[in-house]
Amino acid sequence: MVPRYTRPAMAAIWAAENRYRIWFEIEALACEAMAQYGGVPAEAARVVREKGDAAMAAFSQADLDRIDEIEAETRHDVIAFLTWLAEKIGPESRFVHLGMTSSDVLDTCLSVQLVQATDMLLADLDAVLEALKRRAFEHKYTLTIGRSHAIHAEPTSFGLKLAGHYAEFARNRERLVRARAEIATCAISGAVGTYAHVDPRVETFVAGKLGLEPEGVSTQVIPRDRHAAYFCTLAVIASGIERLAIEVRHLQRSEVREAEEFFHPGQKGSSAMPHKRNPVLSENLTGLARLVRAHVIPALENVALWHERDISHSSVERNICPDGTIGLDFALARLAGMMEKLVIYPDRMMANLESLGGVVHSGEVLLALARAGILREDAYRIVQRNAMATWTRLGEPDGRTFRENLDADPEVAGRVPAEVLDAAMNSDSHLGALDHSYTRVFGEAGPARAG
Repeated sequence: MVPRYTRPAMAAIWAAENRYRIWFEIEALACEAMAQYGGVPAEAARVVREKGDAAMAAFSQADLDRIDEIEAETRHDVIAFLTWLAEKIGPESRFVHLGMTSSDVLDTCLSVQLVQATDMLLADLDAVLEALKRRAFEHKYTLTIGRSHAIHAEPTSFGLKLAGHYAEFARNRERLVRARAEIATCAISGAVGTYAHVDPRVETFVAGKLGLEPEGVSTQVIPRDRHAAYFCTLAVIASGIERLAIEVRHLQRSEVREAEEFFHPGQKGSSAMPHKRNPVLSENLTGLARLVRAHVIPALENVALWHERDISHSSVERNICPDGTIGLDFALARLAGMMEKLVIYPDRMMANLESLGGVVHSGEVLLALARAGILREDAYRIVQRNAMATWTRLGEPDGRTFRENLDADPEVAGRVPAEVLDAAMNSDSHLGALDHSYTRVFGEAGPARAG
């Protein structure tokens, strides 16, 4: 991921220094397990740990350059690291990587890195959830128009809209927790995964120390269905980000103006048009979501490796693992900040709600006419006729509101009391079940409506 969309803490997980530290930890733990279960002298394991820890503590650019120099000759990254490590440890290095294969190190390391990245993503999701919950309670009773097909439908609460997004991100958090558990897998089983040269107890020991679970059958690699499921989860989260970003983009449109991204002092919207206040954050989030989702197909295609192992997945994962987690980390952090500072205009929401002359209450009026004894088919015809008469004459001198058209309709006048129509056209009636929805989503209804 380009630096513009990279946060340092997530980038550090994928840096070479972190990867080599994990590689050493895997090798040292395996060496210690072998000393415990036989095959490696205890003193050798102690030397490997002490000298290796010292080398990793002092790890510098010079060490990176040395490993790269060795790899330029060996054309093998793990061997290059082991050669460098041997230079630091000395003769006891002959007990490092004993009976193991490169994938034991590479795949177990990748699991550790993905767990580290996932823990950061879970914290990011918590920040999004916190922002959404705060704003949802703040605007629990803020009336706004609900839209279907982008067309005015019926009144709703802006807080309820946010509560829906909160519920989605809460589900996404649960999905990510499950994905973390599935990806937290260790393989120390040797060539083609038969444990022919390494005791299975070594794998169990290393897995326990690293907070991982041993892979059931690792062949020579951890099966990539786990990784495919992980990236599908990231993609679902990205789609949730985009759904909320699109909502903000629409609400900020000049014709709508119900909410907008915070516009910083000194911020410029256009090089040519000084008046512009563009939804650049939500548009950026839409683009980042596309990038994260784009990793799903390569991850799925990585599942079908040849026999016990090939490396067709390797070049893919060198890209999608850092880019996917770095991109989603940035997007979630940006989303949390955007929602925390989102500027909301309740008066504009109410103006838009009322802008169609009251036709948004047609559904409740339909029910009122049916309760008054009018057949539903007839009631629908009456309501639609008056709604269309209102809609088509909006803004014209002879145009009438929906209520005025209903009052003048002989099929309504005298059959439906005025107070029934008043109640049917009261937007507050759509807020009656908020406590039910809020309690189901948040576990609490929140404070009662002021006044």
